[in-house]
Formats: sequence, C-alpha cells, structure tokens
Amino acid sequence: MIQQNFKNSKVSSTLAINEQSNHLISQGKQVYKFGLGQSPFPIPNCVVKELKLNAHQKDYLPVKGLPQLREAISQYYSRIENLNYSPENVMIGPGSKELMFLLQLVFDGEVLIPGPSWVSYVPQLKMLNRNYHIIKTSYENKWLISPQELENWLKKNCDNKKIKLLILNYPNNPCGADYSKSELIEFVPIFRKYNILVLSDEIYGELNHNGNHMSIANFYPEGTIISSGVSKWCGAGGWRLGVFTFPNELLDIQKAMCSGASETYSSVSAPIQFGSIRAFRGGQEIENYLIHSRKILKSIGEWVYDQFKNTKVLLHKSEGGFYIFPDFSLYKNQLLKMGIKNSKDLANILLEETGVATLPGADFMMPSDQLILRLAYVNFNGSNALANSMNNKDFLNIDCQNIINGINALIKWINKKEK
Repeated sequence: MIQQNFKNSKVSSTLAINEQSNHLISQGKQVYKFGLGQSPFPIPNCVVKELKLNAHQKDYLPVKGLPQLREAISQYYSRIENLNYSPENVMIGPGSKELMFLLQLVFDGEVLIPGPSWVSYVPQLKMLNRNYHIIKTSYENKWLISPQELENWLKKNCDNKKIKLLILNYPNNPCGADYSKSELIEFVPIFRKYNILVLSDEIYGELNHNGNHMSIANFYPEGTIISSGVSKWCGAGGWRLGVFTFPNELLDIQKAMCSGASETYSSVSAPIQFGSIRAFRGGQEIENYLIHSRKILKSIGEWVYDQFKNTKVLLHKSEGGFYIFPDFSLYKNQLLKMGIKNSKDLANILLEETGVATLPGADFMMPSDQLILRLAYVNFNGSNALANSMNNKDFLNIDCQNIINGINALIKWINKKEK
C-alpha cells in the first residue's frame, strides 16, 4: 500500500521534538525547549495590519505568485544586495520547504549536500528516490564546506560534464555559521569548472548578527537560485510563504516547477501574499525590527557561547540565526560509562536528566557516533525582548530566563562529567 521510499519515513525531527516537549510540559515536567527553530519575534505590526486589510482577498492567484509581491521582492533584492531581478524571475510557494521539494522533483542530476545539513533536505530526496551525496565538513571550518574541501571531493567523485545541484545554506542551520565574501568568491571558479548549479538557502540571511550577509548570487548570478521567505526574519513561520528567485539562465527550471505547483497546491493563500508585500517593501519600522532582532540574537548567542568556555565542549560562536552546534566528543569516555554511544543517546539522556530538549547531530546528517547536538536558543518572549532592547533595558536577564536556566542546567550536567 505504501511506496517503498516512504515506508521508513517519519515526522521531521524539528517538529517531532516540539510535540514531544509540549507533551512533557502538559504532564507537568520542566522542559527547556531548544529543539524547534521557530522565530521568537512577533510579525511586525505594519505587516500584520496589511494582512488584516486584505483578509477579504479570496481569488486564486497566479501559480508563480501575486505580481505586486513579486515586484516587491525584485526591488527588495535590488535594495539589499544590488541584484537585478525582474518580477518574472520570482516564484512564491507555500514555504521554502515546498519549493525545495518541487525543485528536487524537476531537477535531473545529482544533488550535493554539505553535512551537517538542515533536517529536511535528505528526507525530501529519499522520498523522490533521487541520487545525492553528503560531503563531510569539519569543526575547523566551522562545519561549513570550504572551497578546497568541495574541490577535493569533486575531483574524486564527479564527472565535470554532468550537471549537479549544490545546496548551500548560510547562515547555517544547524551550526549558525555564515560565509565571508572572500569564501564565496573562491567557490565560483569551482562551480563553473564542475558544472554546478547552486540552491542558495538564505532563509536566515537577514539574521546575520552583524547585518552583513552576502549572497553567492553576487558572484555566480547565472547559476544561483536564491531561497528565502518570511518565516525567520519576519517571524511568520506559520504564514507558510517561501520565495525562490531565479536567474534568466534557469527560468526553464522555474517553468517546470510552476507546472508542478499548478497540479498540486495551485497557489499560495491570497491574504498571505498581499500581507507579505509590506514585509518586502521594508521601511523604517522593518529596519528597526531587524536591527533589534539581530542585537538580541547576537547577545544571546554570545552569552550561550561564553557559558561553554570553561568546559571541554567544542563550539563555534553563532554568526547568524539562532543555533549552536556543540560537540561533546572530548567527553566520550565519560559518556560511554553512562551508556551514551551516539548523539541520539545523548539528546535522550539530557532531556530525561535535565529537561533540556535538543536535537541529535545524527538528524543533521552527521555520523551517529559523533557526539554533537543542535540547540536553538529561541525559547524567550520575543515581543518583550524587542521592547526592552529598543528601550536599552537588560532584555537578556528580564526576558530570557528559560534560556539562561536551560543552559545553566546543561552546564551543571557537563561539569559533573569533569569529576
């Protein structure tokens, strides 16, 4: 009854840990939620107001998306990245996840994914029975693929002539790292030499902590599809609105994806599309919102990083988004004595003994015996934190007690392993 490639499929681990955490909380247990990476911030008031004004919109919209929204997005990329796209180069979907699935559906070629990677890339490929390769990265390179690592792998494993799709996610989920301008430039001759298209997943781009994210499309425009949306930087995950922006050279892919969309979801909710125009048009309210969102996330990320300094946990400071990716491998012997052999064991024991809900590195395509976890530091009152940040108040100690208490519980547990 069930297709073979779906028989072992499961609910996405990020959603599953959230459901598990809520279930434990409903039973009266103390849980510190570091699992689901949902933006803690409210949707900006001006964007919500626009949605309310357009609640009456009921018509099916074009498959590619509302023309006014696509125009706003083309202007958005011109404004923030100096990239010139026509509205015709933009496609709107019900979340970037669905657009990625459509891309995997229509793309004819091998897919390359640096590991660790976001939890849904590989499950989508497995559902579609597509060929893919996980390219290992290293702690030394912040868990991002370096140009040299990529080229070394390509030399050993790939035919230069065959077209390939590389999924490049930055700022990165799960590790929070971002690429520098120089690193992005180094990739370009490799992409051209080995016939690589890039899906540049920049859903956290606006949440680069210093506000200086840069797209690879600036240097490799002809081969880059940019993926974004309103879920992370605009706090609107539940709106389910994603964006793909294509160069002219790849509009055939967009056309094929639109064909698939027309036979599946038809078009994205009309009120959501009308409401999102305001988000992409920007302005002072949006800019202030982003400035303070970045300030808050950077401060929390730095505080969390500092708490691990006196432990043997290997950890890089987050550069964007709201994730850290601590490596507990230096505690391997102590953890083995507790029966902890892999990252899933580690996540389960931590939840049981400390109430800290995390995700195992294995869910992010890391070797299961590598003792790594992903933590999302988003369990705080985003509305209050924004208000206090704008008024120069101590939002960290006022609004982020769940994070502080959770990290303190985790550090206390780690310190016991030192003895």
